[in-house]
Amino acid sequence: MSISRSLAFSASLLALAVAAPALAQQASPFSGSVSSAEEPAMEGVVVSAKKDGGIVTVSVTTDDKGRFSFPAGRLEPGKYTLSIRAIGYELDGARAFEIGPNGTTRDIKLKKTRNIAAQMTNSEWMQSVQGDEERRAALLDCQSCHTLERVFKSTFDSDEWTQVLTRMANYASESFWLKPQVRPVNRAQNPENYRRLADFLASNNLSAQETWSYPLKTLPRVKGRGTRAVVTEYELPRRTIQPHDVVLDKDGVIWYSDFGDQVIGKFDPKTLKHEDVKIPSNLPGRPTGSLDLEVVKDGTFLVGMMNQGAVGNYDPKTAQWKIWNMPPEFNKDNIQINMVTTGYHVDGKVWMNTNDGTGNIYRLDVNSGKYELHQPLKLLPGGPAGNAIYQVSPDSQNNAWLAEFRNNYIGRIDAKTGEAKFFPVPTEKSRNRRGRMDAQDRFWFAQYRGGKVAVFDTKSLAIKEWPLASPWSAPYDLVTDKAGDIWAAGMATDRVSRVNQATGAVTEYQLPRPTNVRRVWVDDSGAKPVFWVGSNHGASIVKVEPLD
Repeated sequence: MSISRSLAFSASLLALAVAAPALAQQASPFSGSVSSAEEPAMEGVVVSAKKDGGIVTVSVTTDDKGRFSFPAGRLEPGKYTLSIRAIGYELDGARAFEIGPNGTTRDIKLKKTRNIAAQMTNSEWMQSVQGDEERRAALLDCQSCHTLERVFKSTFDSDEWTQVLTRMANYASESFWLKPQVRPVNRAQNPENYRRLADFLASNNLSAQETWSYPLKTLPRVKGRGTRAVVTEYELPRRTIQPHDVVLDKDGVIWYSDFGDQVIGKFDPKTLKHEDVKIPSNLPGRPTGSLDLEVVKDGTFLVGMMNQGAVGNYDPKTAQWKIWNMPPEFNKDNIQINMVTTGYHVDGKVWMNTNDGTGNIYRLDVNSGKYELHQPLKLLPGGPAGNAIYQVSPDSQNNAWLAEFRNNYIGRIDAKTGEAKFFPVPTEKSRNRRGRMDAQDRFWFAQYRGGKVAVFDTKSLAIKEWPLASPWSAPYDLVTDKAGDIWAAGMATDRVSRVNQATGAVTEYQLPRPTNVRRVWVDDSGAKPVFWVGSNHGASIVKVEPLD
């Protein structure tokens, strides 16, 4: 090639490179800017578009210049409904808009809201209310069933609160406001046992005042890297579906445990086809729903059947269930099998915990169907009454590792000897919740009250913790991607956190609407990680795709 042709060719490449951003912008089906009277360029505003008659909502977030742009191919031509999320603001203008064959642009105007309380997350309520840390921490348990807005907009006085709290104590864990379920065993106590909490709630709600006497504190909007993501939300067919644990199979199909119904769900995000897979109900009359959904190496799924007192194994190839019922001596009315483990390829044994107030751990022999009992909490100060086990995870030898949920311990039960041992976590009252074991036998876990993500090296016994960015974030679960980033989601913040292990830097991605987060999943099959979670109170599946 001659020098002149080479220069011409190089100039052509340069011209294409310069034009590429403009072409990409032109290819966007929907773009524009967001501003308000207070802020001419609003960063961190979530802009959402839902096609009329559809079940998919796509969202992006404005950059530091207040601009947004939906990637090409995410929105097809048609009529849409627009929505935004920016604490303290609401849309000032029409929600309906249309995308033509060549896309559309819009300068979105926002105005100050007159009802900021309706926009506040549970984290923001916990920051705002007046009281010591212990009483604020009690609110962490309330959000499993409903938002804290309901609590602090209420007008119950202290006496009324004692009755309400007594009634709520008898709702099963699988309950939420659209589908309460009563426990088979009455856990009600003397209403006066709730007096201290009742006083706290009555002093912070609207029982004696027309508005709150304390300032309503809000989180700053996300910025920088946190604005660079696409969020897609898929609505499920029934409003009462509670997608608790969300996992992907090798074909990219979503499977989830339904926390309130006797099914596991199957959803294909490509075809938008949904299917209920019924779980056999062996104890009619007890609360329904399942919690832990684990993928086994053979492609089957293991399910903790909670109040049904059993462990289930579903084979999607044959559409057949295998159920291991607990024997009568263990299967009492208050039994609740939450977590199950998949290390039984080592020795044929499945570990599980129960949320029945005993702290008992059981181990199932999948070949004989025999269950055996372990009681590790007897080793801790306060015993089963003062401690609780949440996550149970197996290491490479199928030893059981336990996340203690009321205080700050990690436990271990030796698979061969049955010996139990506990190790304290540095953060006091961390309330360790969900987690998982990696290939190096490191136990990763979320600190629900501690507001941190952590890892316990089961060989060196070293623990490392990383704090999340937002106060009272209440991470339920975590997962690491192949690049080493830690992903978690705040059950109280409606934000997904991405933590750099080396630097501790936290990137937060804002979810478009209130999302009661439970177990999280990262699809690492592509060039960039893709984060998935179920909205346990919103009857939807949520996908977060970071752009960098």
